[in-house]
Amino acid sequence: MRQGLIHERGSFLRDSVFSASDGLITTFAVVAGSVGASLNTPVVLILGFANLFADGFSMSASTYLGVKSEVEFEESEGDSHVHEASPLSQAFVTFFSFGVAGFLPLLPYVMGLQNAFILSLSIVMVSMFGIGLIKSVFTKKGTLRSGFEILVIGGMAAFVAYVTGDLIEKIVNLR
Repeated sequence: MRQGLIHERGSFLRDSVFSASDGLITTFAVVAGSVGASLNTPVVLILGFANLFADGFSMSASTYLGVKSEVEFEESEGDSHVHEASPLSQAFVTFFSFGVAGFLPLLPYVMGLQNAFILSLSIVMVSMFGIGLIKSVFTKKGTLRSGFEILVIGGMAAFVAYVTGDLIEKIVNLR
């Protein structure tokens, strides 16, 4: 029974870390790509919120289906251990974590702040590092290493999005 509880708690941690970091990365990637393409603030907000809700729902629906499939498979194989978490609760954790973290890159734009992109980048960097720190508490791994691992991976995604937006904007304007 204890093993099942540890597995379920680990599943919640996995879903929280995965969806929070994905919410930050994908939403900021939309922001970075939009800024790279020289799009204005209303467009950044439209694309950012469209990503936030569509991707958040998609991830939570996929989590629900994945956990449900895992439970059904285990039951079909005769595994009788009690599942502490339902597919629906795992999906909720995913949607909530994605939504809260994914909103952070949009915050400077929502508030109409000057230098919104720099502020958004700063918020994302601190948040990514923070997710790594939180993860290290549960995994008992190196605090700085966990923080930098998530920060670097997220930073690469943001860089790719910015450069892509900039390049596509240049190609489109050549026509």
